[in-house]
Amino acid sequence: MVPIEEAQTYVLERCSRRAAISTPVSEALGLVTATEVIAAESIPPFANTAMDGFAVRSSDSAGAPVELHIVETIAAGHNPKLTVGAGQASRIMTGAPIPEGADAVIMVEKTSVKDDVVTVQAAVEKGNHIRPAGDDVEIGELVFSAGTVLTAGHLGVLCSLGMNEIDVYPRLRVGVISTGDELVDDGGVLAPGQIRDSNRRTLISLLTGDGFIAIDLGLVPDDEAAIESALVNGTDHCDAIITSGGVSMGDFDYVKAVLDRVGDMRWMQVAIKPAKPLAFGTIGHTPIFGLPGNPVSSMVSYELFGRPGLRAMMGFAQPLRTPIKGVAAEPLLRRPDGKTHYARVSASYEDGTVLVRSVTGQGSHMLTSMARSNALAVLQNGDGCDTGDVVDVLLLDSVNIA
Repeated sequence: MVPIEEAQTYVLERCSRRAAISTPVSEALGLVTATEVIAAESIPPFANTAMDGFAVRSSDSAGAPVELHIVETIAAGHNPKLTVGAGQASRIMTGAPIPEGADAVIMVEKTSVKDDVVTVQAAVEKGNHIRPAGDDVEIGELVFSAGTVLTAGHLGVLCSLGMNEIDVYPRLRVGVISTGDELVDDGGVLAPGQIRDSNRRTLISLLTGDGFIAIDLGLVPDDEAAIESALVNGTDHCDAIITSGGVSMGDFDYVKAVLDRVGDMRWMQVAIKPAKPLAFGTIGHTPIFGLPGNPVSSMVSYELFGRPGLRAMMGFAQPLRTPIKGVAAEPLLRRPDGKTHYARVSASYEDGTVLVRSVTGQGSHMLTSMARSNALAVLQNGDGCDTGDVVDVLLLDSVNIA
């Protein structure tokens, strides 16, 4: 059997990063920057107030309470027209520019107004409640390095800098194919020997959730001509293709025969459970991931090989999911068999610790248990672990960890 580290390295070395493109900022969520982002302007571009209140000369507030004459009102989005002189103040709204002459803002809660006179009830220091120009980002500053994964916050900063496009590594189009005469997806009554195709929808959903563009290439029967047509046609408009089924020892070799004929493939038995069988290679320059047909094996194989390979193609510096340390809330048992086991578990935060509990039904065909899981516990070869033992955990759904 092939060690998992060797199999992952083999995949990652052959999933080369795609050439960078310029894309609209509005479409860049989750993408990786291909170049540095240097600020062409400051944020904020001008000194402005952080509060509703009055722009004043700080020296005029000494000995408060004091009365100042209101010379104008400055709303956000409007430029001041007058200079604040001695004994004067300008009413000002949050975000509005600071007028000439003023060096502080006193919040409205510490004032009272009658006609065009404001009574300042507390002394303030120079700079009070003023956001200087460039307080967040200065012109010429390195804002984001190349290789930054763009989140909502990053996109907000890019918009604040007036950027409409950004150089990134492109979002991948990934085709998904299910194969097998036993599979149906029409919702009708099952004939003897038929099962419903779940893998295609599951893989498409995983791809979409991970930020790829999933392309449904359909359910293909066990026919070499049909399989070859689906694969070859898929390479014309997909950056990578994922298939499920036909990669296990003893399977009908339709998929294997086609891939061996039209592609450059390696067929592996990886030292893991589930998801031991894996096919990986290329048709031309398009990576092909041949995943097992058992539903859970297909999902685990995607997590361990498909997702990392695709992330590497999109420029992610850390394509593999980083494990965290969890604590077994109950025994997580297994038998020595020379493999690393990826046990389906439910992870939850309790008193600052990630506790993991086994989910009933660990068979590779038992998809319901995968739906009840939000993590995989990594159990090295041996007898497993006891209650209270520390265990490596791959969080698959950190959002739903209570």
